[in-house]
Amino acid sequence: MKNRTVINIAEVANRTLSLEAAAISELRQYINSDFEQAVELIAHCAGRLVVSGIGKSAIIGQKIVATLNSTGTPAIFMHAADAIHGDLGMIQEDDIILCISKSGNSPEIKVLVPLVKNFGNKLIGMVGNMDSFLARESDLVLNTTVREEACPNNLAPTTSTTAQLAMGDALAVCLIEWHGFTAADFAKFHPGGTLGKKLYLKVGDLSRLHKAPQVQRNSSLKEIIVTISSGMLGVTAVLEPDGTLGGIITDGDLRRMLEKNIPAESVTAENIMSKYPKTIQEDELAINALEKMREHDITQLLVLRDKQYIGIIHLHDLIREGII
Repeated sequence: MKNRTVINIAEVANRTLSLEAAAISELRQYINSDFEQAVELIAHCAGRLVVSGIGKSAIIGQKIVATLNSTGTPAIFMHAADAIHGDLGMIQEDDIILCISKSGNSPEIKVLVPLVKNFGNKLIGMVGNMDSFLARESDLVLNTTVREEACPNNLAPTTSTTAQLAMGDALAVCLIEWHGFTAADFAKFHPGGTLGKKLYLKVGDLSRLHKAPQVQRNSSLKEIIVTISSGMLGVTAVLEPDGTLGGIITDGDLRRMLEKNIPAESVTAENIMSKYPKTIQEDELAINALEKMREHDITQLLVLRDKQYIGIIHLHDLIREGII
């Protein structure tokens, strides 16, 4: 086993990041008419974008496909090596092909490209060698040329794959804006996990999990305590005679009342309630409830349907759902 070379780890890491950052910055000179036409071609595509590549470029291709699919542009991945052994059958008449390669001269690419062109599909090449077979044969070229790899031997794909990834993101973001893809659209494709819940989970979805604890203005202290205890939320709403919301009583309000040594038998809800409770509409996003709780340093909000009190959303609901 070779002796380990002593290196300055921070220096090597910083050099790597500097090289890759510079490569991404230099990509701006390659945002040209071919790039613009590629965006328009994909945006108007009646089929899908079929992304292909070999080696590390194939891995980048899979990530680009994932990004496109999640943002409203139908895409599939086809490995260049598998394509010539049967996977070409996945290409449909209206599909567009995006082939990714650093050299543009890989044997698999040289076999694949003529086959794609025989099908009559438009071919976009994302390539780091403008004198390559792929660059010459593509209908449109996305130039991802880099000066050098971050690898000290200038061999392992590092800077080049970073450039491919960044160019793919630029393509995807242009398509997002082209189609007017919104956060609501994004939520449709991301229903699972914390991200999805932040985008679609509504206040009403959580408040319905609880009863809506409530007392009247003239309710006794015993009624208040029983209501708060049975609701297990540490709070109850106080309603006016006409059913509208009049206030809120928390377990903290009860403690502060007891500290004043007021005769318990004479206490009613209106004596201890806070008249201006913090509220939120049931159709608002749950993440907005969290922001409001943080803003006012509280742990629950009364939920309204228009002006009608219908329940409570508690901080614990948001924690349980992974919103926090």
